[in-house]
Amino acid sequence: MGGFFGITSKKDCMADVFFGIDYHSHLGTYAGGMAAWDPEIGLQRRIHSIKNAPFRTKFEYIFQEMSGTSVIGCISDTYPQPLLVRARMGAYAITTVGIVNNADELIDELLTGGNDHFDAMTGGKVNETDLVASLINQKGDFVAGIRYAQSRIEGTCCLLILCDDGTLLAARDRLGRLPVQVGRRQNEDGSSDYAVAFEAFAFEKLGFELYKELGPAEIVRVSPDGVEQLAQPGEEMRICSFLWSYYGYPTSTYEGVNVEMMRYRNGQAMAQNDIDSGRVSDIDFIGGVPDSGTPHAIGYASKAHAPFARPFIKYTPTWQRSFMPQVQTDRENVAEMKLIPVPDLIDGKKLLFVDDSIVRGTQLRKTVQFLYRHGAKEVHMRSACPPIMFSCKYLNFSRSTSEMDLIARRVIKELEGEEGFQYLDEYADGSTERGRKLRETICEQLQFDSLEFQSLQGVLDSIGLEPCKLCTYCWNGRE
Repeated sequence: MGGFFGITSKKDCMADVFFGIDYHSHLGTYAGGMAAWDPEIGLQRRIHSIKNAPFRTKFEYIFQEMSGTSVIGCISDTYPQPLLVRARMGAYAITTVGIVNNADELIDELLTGGNDHFDAMTGGKVNETDLVASLINQKGDFVAGIRYAQSRIEGTCCLLILCDDGTLLAARDRLGRLPVQVGRRQNEDGSSDYAVAFEAFAFEKLGFELYKELGPAEIVRVSPDGVEQLAQPGEEMRICSFLWSYYGYPTSTYEGVNVEMMRYRNGQAMAQNDIDSGRVSDIDFIGGVPDSGTPHAIGYASKAHAPFARPFIKYTPTWQRSFMPQVQTDRENVAEMKLIPVPDLIDGKKLLFVDDSIVRGTQLRKTVQFLYRHGAKEVHMRSACPPIMFSCKYLNFSRSTSEMDLIARRVIKELEGEEGFQYLDEYADGSTERGRKLRETICEQLQFDSLEFQSLQGVLDSIGLEPCKLCTYCWNGRE
């Protein structure tokens, strides 16, 4: 994934942008970067790896290195950015969030059509933000260039540009799969500062109020003088449903729907399903697989009238996120090391946990083994979303390189071979014979006493937006 943040002001705003970017740290662990524009210095840029240390520790000396009245930055899980570019429109800094699935095709086309070269990364790979900039530069102005890039990219691309006059240009991706939000802060002297962010709470913590949420494909120019719409939003939207289920921050609100509240509703709906079907009525404690599973579990416990508890606690002072290491086995080991048991809540107890999703199942298997080692009598599992059947091709939130990494796909192949892929809808539905077999097999492999997934309709109802506005590709393969 990734996220960006920027402010345009009439005074130095380095400190505010530093904190605003840091508030996006849950979205990536690869690189962090900042670009600033100062009336005397012009454009400046710094990028650091954040693979093994948080953003703030790598940029703690940034105030001695850069200054600016307009500043942008990002947390990236893909490529080093922001990039500095010089084109016919002038010099600018650019950062993007998304994925370009047809990158190779576009690169070949641009090289044939006149681009002399792209800066190559290790292995010859081209930074996709560089590619997006090259697409924009094919046209004579930013608006035409951004719209051209939006039309050519297969995938998703939200972007934030810092121009060499200190103004910001922000654009949401063509189908609005990700959010872009603008905030405004009124200063005591009557002037205003404006911020652009993936996560609105990041600028709200800095005294801004939500001014505008961009629509799909909408483009705006932002300066201390105000926000100017350069391209109207499109009518079609496919915002990612997984924002609410998993990687959106709990305090975030997208399209008017708060993440934490959606998760409570979703957990309540799962509990109601279990109540209606008579499943698991004598559980001692309901718990969440932290962190994003916890609010789903709170909702479940409130509806089931069962005590919510935390049978284990994640130790986070030194390892904030289990996916920090780049090697999968290291991530799994760190994830298990972080689990600190509360024996009184585990030993001899029947436990039901709610996880935000079950993707590969590798870390979850270790978690269940950990619980049984500490005396759990039963461990039941609920997934707050349907079985994931497709690797996301629109965003970079999953590290899966193959759909066979997905436990649901893998089990289906074990049960029926590739022919089973013709019946994915049946496997997703727990009321069908195939659906029951999928759940039974996963229970055997991961050592659950029972397993159920939230239905797709349950997720959609919990979000509350029109289904036609939501992307559900990872669950049902429908765009």
